[in-house]
Amino acid sequence: MFLKGRNLVVFIAFLLLGMFASSILTLTIVQPSSLAERGQANPPDGASGLSAAEWNKLSTTFKLIQDNYVSEVDKSKLIDGAVNGMLGALDDPYTTYMDPKEASQFQDVLNSSFQGIGAEVSLEEGRVKVVSPIKGSPAEKAGILANDIILAVNGEKLDGLTLTEAVAKIRGPKGSQAKLQINRPGMDTIEVIVVRDDIPVETVYSEMLEGQVGKIEIREFVQHTAQKFKEALKQLEDQGMKGLVIDVRNNPGGLFPAVIEMSEPFLASGKTIVQVEDRNGEKQATVSKGTGKKYPVAVLINNGSASASEIMAGALQEMGGAKLVGEKTYGKGTVQITFDKEFGDGSNIKMTIMKWLTPNGNWIHKKGIAPDIPVEQPAYFKVAPLSKKTTLKQDMAGDDVKNLQIMLEGIGQTPGRTDGYFNDKTVIAVKAFQRLNNLPVTGEVDEKTAQKLEETVAKEIRSAKNDLQLKAAVQYIQSSAGK
Repeated sequence: MFLKGRNLVVFIAFLLLGMFASSILTLTIVQPSSLAERGQANPPDGASGLSAAEWNKLSTTFKLIQDNYVSEVDKSKLIDGAVNGMLGALDDPYTTYMDPKEASQFQDVLNSSFQGIGAEVSLEEGRVKVVSPIKGSPAEKAGILANDIILAVNGEKLDGLTLTEAVAKIRGPKGSQAKLQINRPGMDTIEVIVVRDDIPVETVYSEMLEGQVGKIEIREFVQHTAQKFKEALKQLEDQGMKGLVIDVRNNPGGLFPAVIEMSEPFLASGKTIVQVEDRNGEKQATVSKGTGKKYPVAVLINNGSASASEIMAGALQEMGGAKLVGEKTYGKGTVQITFDKEFGDGSNIKMTIMKWLTPNGNWIHKKGIAPDIPVEQPAYFKVAPLSKKTTLKQDMAGDDVKNLQIMLEGIGQTPGRTDGYFNDKTVIAVKAFQRLNNLPVTGEVDEKTAQKLEETVAKEIRSAKNDLQLKAAVQYIQSSAGK
């Protein structure tokens, strides 16, 4: 999370591919001092926290570069590099610097919709790691998964770039392609093509399922989400809802005031929603003013549920009696604050200053929150897209063939095996698929067959009848409501 300027609002910080805004958390803290506010461009010894020798080392390095480097160097580039170097030494993926242009772009996105691929990333150990693809986004549709490592974009490697520089490479206008080179745990490097688009801004989707079980899906916690959630909840309750499923899978976070407002109805007054802890171990709790609910609640989570999603899940689990269903969450439990006035030029620093803890004091950072009811989705939900670099044929072997077989099995065909060897039964399964989809019946998987197969798999993934986690949550609600 990070604190935006002087508004004393803490954000659960991540950058979305396409420069989408971070998640927000409220917190009252002591406002930091500012050299810029004191008007000291060149602070005297001690005023900056540096000794005269340390200050001299920095300024001497700057002058040596200016006077002696083989080519002229932009002064602002040197200053930005020095700032990035100091922050990089902290080895913290959530402490970052934005130059004036990057900060302005980021603020624009905070206040409007955006175009991009629609995924949230962090920089960990120098690599761009996907936190979560946004539901309904091009990234999700293309098969991008949480924990994917993006190595390159359109042939340009991301090694050595800051997070904002990497994001700038990935984002782009609607309709343009981003060819992402992806490293996925347990697999060879794969290439995923994502067509950039407008990222959906609607964040709340609700429906009444069979048995009077309500379902509200929250895709992000942004400005109007709390009001939309409140309206959806009332509509479901007015229809005689017997229990509620809240879906925050692949939800990267959002405005914390919204999380507080949305969590409060499920927690009795006086119960803790979240705690924050500073460097001295001092803790501060945000307490509910709600009333609690008499009907059962289940929260759907997975490893793309991060930040504000984890706060809601933890609060409802520990203080609201809700059951968490699905997979372990992402695990992001630090608080950032943005210093956007100190430099006076529009640039800013987002720095980790606190931890956030669940109501019971659990720090979930890098650990996540485990579900009460663990449920894995079918294998084809997480299969990698086919590379389409070559036509797949009988007797070939490798990850592409393995993924092909998992896809075929997922849509009801019988490839005979899923170990990556293209056998005769796989040929029969491919022919059956081609026949059903009016494709040339060759038993080989060329680009056209691969594309159609991926589209079919994506459709199956979006179908509620195949969602094992949702089924488990509904089953829990129905059994609990009947008691």
